[in-house]
Amino acid sequence: MRGLRCCFWIGFAVVMATAASAAAPESSLVPMTRPGNTEPVSVMVSPKIRPVVRPASPQVTAAAARPTELSFLGPENSIRPFLRPEELERQIFFKKRKLRKTSVCGDIAIQGKAVGRVKGKIKACGVKDAVQITSVSGVKLSRPSTMDCGTAQALNKWVDKTVKPTFKRRGPVVELQVAAHYACRTRNNRKGARISEHGKGRAIDISGFKMADGEVVTVLNGWRKNPSKKQLTKVWRGACGPFGTVLGPNSDRYHRDHFHLDTARYRSGAYCR
Repeated sequence: MRGLRCCFWIGFAVVMATAASAAAPESSLVPMTRPGNTEPVSVMVSPKIRPVVRPASPQVTAAAARPTELSFLGPENSIRPFLRPEELERQIFFKKRKLRKTSVCGDIAIQGKAVGRVKGKIKACGVKDAVQITSVSGVKLSRPSTMDCGTAQALNKWVDKTVKPTFKRRGPVVELQVAAHYACRTRNNRKGARISEHGKGRAIDISGFKMADGEVVTVLNGWRKNPSKKQLTKVWRGACGPFGTVLGPNSDRYHRDHFHLDTARYRSGAYCR
């Protein structure tokens, strides 16, 4: 028992000594002076330098004294767009409503009327749900043209994305000169040939483009003359995509004076020549 008590008290004394040594001292140790340097070191403190305010120049002072229009602008006095007159809003509303009534193929940009089923003299001819188009994207057709909605939509896309931008500076273009639309006939009117896409309501021929000032750019006269050649080549290329077949003056003698555009599709892709 005495041995156990002795060990207990020895351990207790060791723990208390360790805790005492870990406690922070009441006063910190003062570092000793380095040998050979008994004089205190003086520290030079520079005075605080403050920027000097420059006097305003006479020009700035004179300009500030004069009120300007910009000095009155602010959140409360910002420039706001003028409201449209109510009469103008009514005109726009009624114009759109009228265009919706005369639109076909579910697109307000395609103007015309539905004509229903068109029967052909030949069995392979005819159009199931034909429409008669008078304008596309605000550009008139020189005569009402019969076709199906797929062809009308392709024509509208071509005019909007290619024809109007191409003739923007020269025009604007206001009318398409239509050489042919629906007609129950064979290809190039040759005897024994297959039925043309015109006989199925899937083709239209364009021979020229009329500008707002009355100028007409024709395929026949403009294809080989600048600047018409560049513009006609551009609209010819732009038709290749919306339409499956695009034929122009370089294709054959039958198309030397117009562009033939139809929506027939081929496995190999669009045929453009």
